[in-house]
Amino acid sequence: MDNNITDLDTVFLAFADPTRRAVLRKLGQGPASVSDLSAPFDMALPPFMKHIRTLENAGLITTRKDGRVRTCEINPARYAEVERWLNDQRKDWASRYRKLDALLETLKGPTD
Repeated sequence: MDNNITDLDTVFLAFADPTRRAVLRKLGQGPASVSDLSAPFDMALPPFMKHIRTLENAGLITTRKDGRVRTCEINPARYAEVERWLNDQRKDWASRYRKLDALLETLKGPTD
């Protein structure tokens, strides 16, 4: 992901919607057809397909068409990239907190 802001925006935009998060949770159980994924939602197929395209454009899922059936599945490599980016952010913030703690200790001065 290389901290590419546009790339990050696309991924987090995909995560931002509850319908898309529900689709991702379902796909966490294994590949599924678009019709199976759309069944729990009170939504026509065209708007649901926009959610699928958003997830696919973010690289979070892949789709393939076999005849009339479009099957979706998680793209694990993309999740690994997101996880690496989040871990880098955690490390950066942990380092900043350690520096802040050290500064606060020096400002306190000696205690008697």
